[in-house]
Amino acid sequence: MKPPLLLIGHGTHDETGVAEFGRFVHRLRCRLDGLPAEVSGGFITNARPPLGDSIASLVARGHHHLVAVPLSLTGDRRALGDIPGTMALEQERHPTLEYDLGRPLGPDPRVLKLLAERLADARAEMPRFVTDEPPAEISPNETAVVLVGHGSADPAVNAEVHRVSRLFWETHAADLLTVETAYVSHTRPGVPGGLERCRRLGAKRVIVLPYVLFAGAVLERIWAQALAYGANHEGLDIRCAEVIGDCEGLADVVIDRYEEALAGGGQSSASAAHLLPTVPVATRPLAAGDTPDVGTAGRTPDAGAGGGTGAGAVTTIAARLKTTRIAGSEPPAATAKPLDPDAPDAAPGEAGVAEPEKGGEIEADSMIGTTGRGEAGERPRDDAPDEPLAQPGVASVV
Repeated sequence: MKPPLLLIGHGTHDETGVAEFGRFVHRLRCRLDGLPAEVSGGFITNARPPLGDSIASLVARGHHHLVAVPLSLTGDRRALGDIPGTMALEQERHPTLEYDLGRPLGPDPRVLKLLAERLADARAEMPRFVTDEPPAEISPNETAVVLVGHGSADPAVNAEVHRVSRLFWETHAADLLTVETAYVSHTRPGVPGGLERCRRLGAKRVIVLPYVLFAGAVLERIWAQALAYGANHEGLDIRCAEVIGDCEGLADVVIDRYEEALAGGGQSSASAAHLLPTVPVATRPLAAGDTPDVGTAGRTPDAGAGGGTGAGAVTTIAARLKTTRIAGSEPPAATAKPLDPDAPDAAPGEAGVAEPEKGGEIEADSMIGTTGRGEAGERPRDDAPDEPLAQPGVASVV
């Protein structure tokens, strides 16, 4: 008999999310019954059943080795909870307990396919009209998507959601105008900011696509923010898609994570120390005229394995942008107009032009547009251009 599968959920006070989690655990029990392998599930905090009760039940039935799979689309340990710490406590209570920890579920190609199915359902849904006039035809290149993640205090987790947006656009929504990224909390842009960016790029229809597993309070917050924005922009067709939810496609991904961990692709309890959050090494910003130390791989010593994607590389780029001065004539100063999501669009040629530099120094984030900087009505920074970016989608500093 194979080791049991333990599904780990983050705590929630919402009964809808707890119920859907329970239905998904039952689905996997039915799927893995033929292996045979037992399936159980529990929450780190704030919901029942607690993870400790599920583990105690498995140990009481004679299981001392299990495979734990976090039901999370990202590697955000802060949002899901301290899994290594929780499992270490359970090992103190059950000294014979060993476990393997599987990888998060996203961004698996099958997860992107499930998102595409939710998007197709939202596009096919006919809006309600109070008149008998037929709805105006909206072409795909006038349709945009706002993919909404939870949002995190960890910039790397937020960058993960941006990566999913780009992958989804290129693999499942290439015919659409753009796929923008937004977050429910902790960071910007919020849902209204993502919708505003799509509107300014020329979208006539925007579909809000939650990058969320199960229904509950998070989904309700996404819909509430989208509806609040739509109330002030009646000419924009805003639709809200469903979450991924309890389905066979998601079960396929979880089973693959389970089999992968059994084959040695996960993290074992012996290496649990490596799962604890790490603190990046502080780096000194480069002063004007400084040259960074470059290793033989052509990257700074604290850059990531990709040669320029680590924290040191980001610090170096930001410092260079702050200290770069443009020789020659400077463009005339102009005053940027504050962004008011409720204000009517300016006529062509009347949009304000933001001042690209101050005192000869370029701001570090001057390439990021005003739209999508936060909730609707938020006061933009003075260095943000009013014009949409020439290339829609995920912003790049390269």
